Amino acid sequence: MSPFKAYLIEETEGKTQSRFVTMEAAQLDAGEVTIRVAYSSVNYKDALAATGAGKIIRRFPCVGGIDLAGTVLESVDPRFSPGDAVIATSFDIGVAHHGGYAEIARVPAAWVVPLPDGLSLHEAMALGTAGFTAALGIVRMEENGLTPAKGPVIVSGSTGGVGSLAVDMLARRGYHVVALTGKASEEAWLKELGAAEVMLRGTLDLAKIRPLDKALWAGAVDNLGGEVLAWMASTMKQGGTIASIGLAASHALNTTVMPFILRGVSLLGVDSGYIGEPYRSGIWRRLATDLKPPHLAAMSRTVPFASLPDLFPEYLAGRARGRVVVDVGGAGA
Repeated sequence: MSPFKAYLIEETEGKTQSRFVTMEAAQLDAGEVTIRVAYSSVNYKDALAATGAGKIIRRFPCVGGIDLAGTVLESVDPRFSPGDAVIATSFDIGVAHHGGYAEIARVPAAWVVPLPDGLSLHEAMALGTAGFTAALGIVRMEENGLTPAKGPVIVSGSTGGVGSLAVDMLARRGYHVVALTGKASEEAWLKELGAAEVMLRGTLDLAKIRPLDKALWAGAVDNLGGEVLAWMASTMKQGGTIASIGLAASHALNTTVMPFILRGVSLLGVDSGYIGEPYRSGIWRRLATDLKPPHLAAMSRTVPFASLPDLFPEYLAGRARGRVVVDVGGAGA
């Protein structure tokens, strides 16, 4: 196997540094499946890891990229054969195990999912961890009884990767979607994705959150945490369901038990990182069928591998919109 290009995250004198390097297959981590990577993606977590802005990396050095899609080169696991199109996301990929920002990756077979019919490798990375997380949140809420007939669903952080995909998926499912955002300039775009209403975060008085406020939402997808999640809890309808997906604003939650014991509100934790089979493959099959976002192509853009480092500042500055696919070695794969 020839040497290959990779984007390596290292630590020198306590400072995180990232750069393109040439690696050999012998330098890859252990795993049963070796993959020629076609595409990866960029997530907020990737930006934190590559820049050291967040304590994401658990082992140095580490090839970044928490998502990858490509074709199997070698496998000692009988479930996979050379030439198979596959996806690998989450688990320790890109944080404690060499990840998707490399032309070749090797991962445990338990982390690998066959590419389902109805998705291309490129589409799989336009979805990536963000799409998987959004879909998992929706599936968990519907398993908890949420239906379009029960009322509106609000989505916070709605211009980000998870949020915009959640808006698109929920609208396709027939929900009345309210997109909550801090970006007034994105109202038209969010409505194009299917949001019935756009609510600006600045209109909320988060300094005075009542234990129980006016009941508004049958469902909520929260990417922010903190005060926004506390406000959501206080404004849920009877029997409402919240999917807690992210902590872009805060990991803290200062609320009361009143929404949960007086309105029967459910707060569902969505762990897309370590959920295993058969649930993982099932979510990917849903993403290839009834949960496939209608506007996936419109909300994603593709960049060459060499441009990867230029993307991280816009994520850290909160300027990212939609999804970014990284063409590691795809070019039509």
